[in-house]
Amino acid sequence: MTASAIRPWAELDLDAIASHAKAIAFDLDGTLARSKKPISQDIADCLTALTHRLPLAVITGGQFSLVRSQILDMLDDRAYKANMHLMPTSGTRYYHWDGEQWACVYEHNLSVAEREAAISSLKRHAQEQGIWESRVWGERIEDRGSQITFSALGQLAPLDAKESWDPTNEKKNRLAQAVSADVPDLAVRSGGSTSVDISLRGVDKAYAVRQFAKALGIDVGQIIYVGDRMDPDGNDYPAVKAGTMAIRVAGPEDTLLVCNALIRHLPVIA
Repeated sequence: MTASAIRPWAELDLDAIASHAKAIAFDLDGTLARSKKPISQDIADCLTALTHRLPLAVITGGQFSLVRSQILDMLDDRAYKANMHLMPTSGTRYYHWDGEQWACVYEHNLSVAEREAAISSLKRHAQEQGIWESRVWGERIEDRGSQITFSALGQLAPLDAKESWDPTNEKKNRLAQAVSADVPDLAVRSGGSTSVDISLRGVDKAYAVRQFAKALGIDVGQIIYVGDRMDPDGNDYPAVKAGTMAIRVAGPEDTLLVCNALIRHLPVIA
């Protein structure tokens, strides 16, 4: 699917999509929740309902601790955890409930040399491009083992500052393009509102949805993927190109409407 073929959710036949779906996957920041913020109670209720209808994945650039604080801590015992698949750091890690805990199914870590090269390139180009900001909240560059993440305003920046820093994504995209030339063996993607993510090439959200499909024994084309960054430079685009049924949203408010519509069309199976 090309970027021009990705239509806003309100233009889609959600009934037809639901009838074809065998699983559903969500981006996190900008889709289920605002950046690094917990999901709302309404979203939590929808996710709970969906876990009783379809296998459900969360595929996010954030690390597992954020998945826990933003999603898991907001769910109660009604959620069917056995139907949940958690894929943090852009799908470079995969966790599934084993009956007692969230067990790591796989992880694809960067080497020390790869991490050092990525960090050096991010710092140099951010300074050259004038986006090494003087005021930051928390660390600018985070080594997540399987992913290096640059956050222009720091990991702990307030939401209003983050959402107003690069609304057109031009700053992030320009930095990602420059860094990509320095580390051709790695994948460099424009991530959340202020972030650029670097991981092993070929291990991205396309890889994640393929692994999700493989775990379930279904085709990628039977997975609904809901995300907000489906432009060619966005980190949701690989999941679209992989062949999922893409639903583009503008934020959690849209996602809530999409989820409620899908829930009406999907039968309870667990």
